[in-house]
Amino acid sequence: MKTTPSKFESHRNAGLARLWWLPLALAACATQPPLQVPATLAPKANETLAMTVAAKGVQVYECRGRKEAGAGYEWAFVAPEAELLDAGGRSVGRHGAGPYWQASDGSKVVGKLKARADAPAASAIPWLLVEATTAGPEGAFSKVTSIQRVNTAGGLAPAGGCTLSTAGATARIPYTADYRLFVAR
Repeated sequence: MKTTPSKFESHRNAGLARLWWLPLALAACATQPPLQVPATLAPKANETLAMTVAAKGVQVYECRGRKEAGAGYEWAFVAPEAELLDAGGRSVGRHGAGPYWQASDGSKVVGKLKARADAPAASAIPWLLVEATTAGPEGAFSKVTSIQRVNTAGGLAPAGGCTLSTAGATARIPYTADYRLFVAR
């Protein structure tokens, strides 16, 4: 004799069927190697990681004459333009020219390059260590003292197309990165 599942059992089984991917996702997380940041990008000994925000945006370049007379033209970096996202993918701020990192609450820091290292992927912009200085009101980013840019993808200047006839043109190259924000202890 065949029995019909109860309404509760049918809902439970349907819910479990939608979770078929969970063991795969957990296995993928468990096999991710820890982040290997070069020692040259280490924050100061008295700094601790406060948060990590993901950036999704563009690196802006402009076609300009090289500084050396008669040396031709090159794509020169102008500025980043990116949205900063929390672990859930929600916007928490902006990153832009200066460079600056500004939280949605208005708190802001500006950065000064301290060190750089080639990204593991040759097709990605370098990893960086930036010294941060408060430039806004008290808030989520106001205590940040150093920032690491890691896990970069994309963002490199175009390989060609910068000539006398294209001088002044801009290129907006998509990139993603993780910004690790450190504070003094």
